[in-house]
Amino acid sequence: MDEKPVTVCLRYYGISPWEIEVIYNLFNEKFEVIQEETEQTELNFVSALTIIISLPFSEEFFKWFEFREWEKVKHIIKEMKRRRGKGNAIIVEILFTGDPDVRFVTDLSENHNFNSAIEKIDSVVELLPYHLNDNNIPNDLSEAVYKYDIESGRWRLNSVLVGQKKISLTKKG
Repeated sequence: MDEKPVTVCLRYYGISPWEIEVIYNLFNEKFEVIQEETEQTELNFVSALTIIISLPFSEEFFKWFEFREWEKVKHIIKEMKRRRGKGNAIIVEILFTGDPDVRFVTDLSENHNFNSAIEKIDSVVELLPYHLNDNNIPNDLSEAVYKYDIESGRWRLNSVLVGQKKISLTKKG
């Protein structure tokens, strides 16, 4: 991949300047970083962070970005949750743009569950082809949205977007 070939957009509110600077610096070596401080949109959360990575969610991304750097990203996100304590203090969304877009939404109140969700994001890379080849999933989807399932301790495909139509998935399909 070329030097600075793609962008990362950081949209946030309720994030300290120190926290956003650390995140900015983690991505700045390989991406052009766009920052956008927004108004509070989620009334149940004091802080929100959306990271939009303009690359597909794939093994190649993690090799290119480097696993060690990704570990640092996960660490700062978990630290942000720790600093805010229990409850619905922070919501984090990580969106990889590709075909389809893959979005991870983490809005868990317990630190342990939140940390577990953040730790396991990269493990979904291996499962994504199986999830998207399910008979219940339309072929022409534009976005796959994952939410962490506390009961099973893993990420589950929560909904998909097909054009403007959102299809919610249940445990039964």
